[in-house]
Amino acid sequence: MDLRLSVSFPAASLSSLPQSSKSSQPRISVPAPSTPPLPCGRRLVRRPLLSSPCRSRIRDSRLFLPIRCSVAETAAAEKKTRLMRRDDIRNIAIVAHVDHGKTTLVDSMLRQAKVFRDNQVVQERIMDSNDLERERGITILSKNTSINYKDTKINIIDTPGHSDFGGEVERILNMVEGVLLVVDSVEGPMPQTRFVLKKALEFGHAVVVVVNKIDRPSARPDYVINSTFELFIELNASDEQCDFEAVYASGIKGKAGFSPDKLADDLGPLFETIIRCIPGPRIDRDGALQMLVTNIEFEEHKGRIAIGRLHAGVLKKGMDVKVCTSEESCRYARVSELFVYEKFSRSPVESVEAGDICAVCGLDDIQIGETIADRTSGTPLPAIKVEEPTVKMSFSINISPFVGREGKYVTSRNLRDRLYRELERNLAMKVEDGETADTFIVSGRGTLHITILIENMRREGYEFMVGPPRVISKRVNDELLEPYEIATVEVPEEHMGAVVELLGRRRGQMFDMQGVGSEGTTLLRYKIPTRGLLGLRNAMLTASRGTAILHTIFDSYGPWAGDINTRDHGSLVAFEEGTSTSYALSSSQERGQMFIGPGVDVYKGQIVGIHQRPGDLSLNVCKKKAATNVRSNKEQTVVLDTPLDYSLDDCIEYIQEDELVEVTPSSIRMCKNPKFNPKTSGR
Repeated sequence: MDLRLSVSFPAASLSSLPQSSKSSQPRISVPAPSTPPLPCGRRLVRRPLLSSPCRSRIRDSRLFLPIRCSVAETAAAEKKTRLMRRDDIRNIAIVAHVDHGKTTLVDSMLRQAKVFRDNQVVQERIMDSNDLERERGITILSKNTSINYKDTKINIIDTPGHSDFGGEVERILNMVEGVLLVVDSVEGPMPQTRFVLKKALEFGHAVVVVVNKIDRPSARPDYVINSTFELFIELNASDEQCDFEAVYASGIKGKAGFSPDKLADDLGPLFETIIRCIPGPRIDRDGALQMLVTNIEFEEHKGRIAIGRLHAGVLKKGMDVKVCTSEESCRYARVSELFVYEKFSRSPVESVEAGDICAVCGLDDIQIGETIADRTSGTPLPAIKVEEPTVKMSFSINISPFVGREGKYVTSRNLRDRLYRELERNLAMKVEDGETADTFIVSGRGTLHITILIENMRREGYEFMVGPPRVISKRVNDELLEPYEIATVEVPEEHMGAVVELLGRRRGQMFDMQGVGSEGTTLLRYKIPTRGLLGLRNAMLTASRGTAILHTIFDSYGPWAGDINTRDHGSLVAFEEGTSTSYALSSSQERGQMFIGPGVDVYKGQIVGIHQRPGDLSLNVCKKKAATNVRSNKEQTVVLDTPLDYSLDDCIEYIQEDELVEVTPSSIRMCKNPKFNPKTSGR
């Protein structure tokens, strides 16, 4: 292969060049010499001749060049009036696809930074402090922490990896100057990797790529680095951003290094890379106070806590400030308490300088996206914008005969207050009034985004009904458009045929297929309407015997794909109100699979099972055996199948247009919608 040596020149040295040379790329290429390796402090880099100028930075093991970070160097050379960089602080966000090991890596960083005592018992995934996060094994809310490495404070923000919580990631990127892009050493870049990287590049942030789980037997670091580089190219990254730094790590073992087969005994190489490649915050130390609120927490005794990065000036405890939404909309308030993040907790301080991330108390009505500014001369910062939601669901009061048995908050006023309160911290969600006074339309980034809200509400004591998810379509030039998503499926080869057939029936179009490592797994990529994904997860698990893994992310709006049948079977519906009996269930289970066992209270219209044929079937699951005095025949032994145990997410995926999910603190039931009108149930 023809190889060239790429030489970088400092920006200052270009002043002596002619004007035409300044506008061109400040690099020259000469034939690669056949010289022995250079001394330590240099790294192996292969630079093949490709068409794009920044493609000349794919890394391998042919030539030695000094370790450099173009993004950090370029940022350091910026000349802006009154702006300076703080070298004692680094603000970073850790972003990745779900299950690529962000939170585990943060755990190791905290341990090695001596955040905890040597004898302190620390649970796994310490950043996932929410009960729901620990139960589901995913990060839902972003969390702040900080560590001190040598003389530098590193503010770390752990972000969600699931695509439905992309709005959380978009907000957090306003607080940082760089990101650690964590990529699995086998899977490589996945749909959410593309989304978070795209947003980081749009902000102009420096990116450090961390190839995690490098200790996996089927790890393929060269493929992952090249795939990640190609992703930078596709997202139109600048020449400096393409020259990213790559660190190989094992988050669970707490090791990192610059070579996949030579890891250090700790995460020292990762910390050094953060200090070297992520620039410090650019601030106006002597300017008027400005702080953009990007997150909100709530505590019983402190009230609402506003979190954000101070862009300019100095914020002090007890200071009178101005809270602005826009130039015309401002109000005055006073800061009662001030905190910064020290290690794993908030630490009270008297003042905070520009560049640091802090938490502010005393502003009771503060909202995400507002600016805390100087009382006299402060001006608002640009508001936070996030992408629009793609799925909506209807919330209404509980209308079942069992209303009020288990819930604490059951009225429409309770429901309205709780839903609109959610908008204060969840910018990616929207709430609108429905057709009736007791119905509300909640829109989100996906079904998981909304089901997390439902689960939190039922744990708080709310009782309500939820309708089936629907996509949010729109008309452009009299053409009906609907959202499309990129679905990535990992499936063993023996089940690939069933999965391909299933996705084809749901209007999916395959555009990529490749093998993954040595594990006999195939990676399929589809472009599929969001409607086709509703109820797909359970159907895919059935088709692949529980082995398929599905990841999705929003792609774009496209033409309406036509009718999609998401369910082939009808429902078994209770015929009357009462308590289910073994005698009735023994004959009912011949009609399909049951959701309930004996001794369960049911009401008329409740869905008690899945019919084995299309169409619904009414059953009497409360029928009792007639009592007679005939004792000649021995009592028949009743053998019942184990009922299906559907979670909240399963129920949301199962129901169709004429069905509802009844959510209470103790139970999740499905029922037919008595108010359903087929004429008004269109798109």
